[in-house]
Amino acid sequence: MAVRTPDPDPDDLPEDDISSDLSGLGGVPGGSANPAWLSEVELAESRRRLPMLYVEAVPVRTDGTGQVTEVGVLLRSTSVGELTRTIVSGRVRHGETVRDALYRHLENDLGPMAFPQVPPQPTPFTVAEYFPIPGITPFHDDRQHAVSLAYVVPVTGTCEPRQDALEVTWMTPDEAATDELSAEMEGGRGTLIRQALASVGALR
Repeated sequence: MAVRTPDPDPDDLPEDDISSDLSGLGGVPGGSANPAWLSEVELAESRRRLPMLYVEAVPVRTDGTGQVTEVGVLLRSTSVGELTRTIVSGRVRHGETVRDALYRHLENDLGPMAFPQVPPQPTPFTVAEYFPIPGITPFHDDRQHAVSLAYVVPVTGTCEPRQDALEVTWMTPDEAATDELSAEMEGGRGTLIRQALASVGALR
């Protein structure tokens, strides 16, 4: 199953975003005037030739001592109508810092009132490599080779999923680490959740 990595609305991109070498000169014909926006054809060609950079986040709630008490898992509907479980994920824009990309995708997926606690200099708990050929790593994306910086991010506010997310389900660390949930996760992300829990000492 492919990694869910939706592209932002081109009209939502900042007007002063810098053009990358991948996007060519000028705007996208019939689309956004932003020169850093890739058309569907350009994106497909880029994915065929280059690794794509992503950020992913496992939302958690913590108690007063900083221990993880709950893990947030998103429920999504795929383009073919299947329901699948996943986490916050998305591409890093050209000219965008990793922290800004992380915060943007957290807000896009969890809503503006989630209040994610993203540190000034975020350090990933792992780097996940997704390949179009299954079996090279635990992670798979049939569209592309993607390199993802993965983070555990505490959230303190109210989460109201947006875009293609239907709901966010809060689970205990033990529930999030089960084989049953892993089987529902897309792209091998059940492994990523277990790695996230292990990185914060919440995996028993």
